[in-house]
Amino acid sequence: MSPVPSPTSDRLSDYLTADAVVDHEHPAIRARADALRTAGDDPVQQAKAAFLFVRDEVAHVIDAGDPRVTWRASDVLRERVGICYAKAHLLAALLRAQGIPAGFCYQELSALHGLNAVYLHGRWSRLDARGNRTGASGEFSLDEEKLAWPVDTAAGERDHPEIHPAPAPVVVDFLMSTEPGPGWYEKGLPGSL
Repeated sequence: MSPVPSPTSDRLSDYLTADAVVDHEHPAIRARADALRTAGDDPVQQAKAAFLFVRDEVAHVIDAGDPRVTWRASDVLRERVGICYAKAHLLAALLRAQGIPAGFCYQELSALHGLNAVYLHGRWSRLDARGNRTGASGEFSLDEEKLAWPVDTAAGERDHPEIHPAPAPVVVDFLMSTEPGPGWYEKGLPGSL
């Protein structure tokens, strides 16, 4: 059973801020967020459109065998590639650009896995836009978690219920210090927070 998501801040405004990673004030992020507003003012449909865009239109570096390292949301959007953390940064930026609170969650699998939480209808729901290849199967759902990877507690895996307003420093530090190149993600992704 998945843990109940719990925000680490009681201020929703913390889940709407822009920073160096979640740069949702960047013109390209704003333009893409505006383009995703095909459903009018329905925030659920806006969130779903953003989720599907990141999951399906932004390649996961491992699936694509891509040598690029992206970490800033606007760079992920421009390059259309990122590891799970980077895809989570972009999804948060697209949601926040539309006024939808979004945060960051993590799972400890064979390596630390990044995903998002979104605040809609007065509650938090976790979403995983990793991409549905290599065994992953994440779907948009506010009623039931449909994350890319199930956690196997018998194998020592861990699901973190915390919803952070900013990406974990270990993730940002790793991405910012990693040199691009073939298989860069095989050289030691963070294992834990």
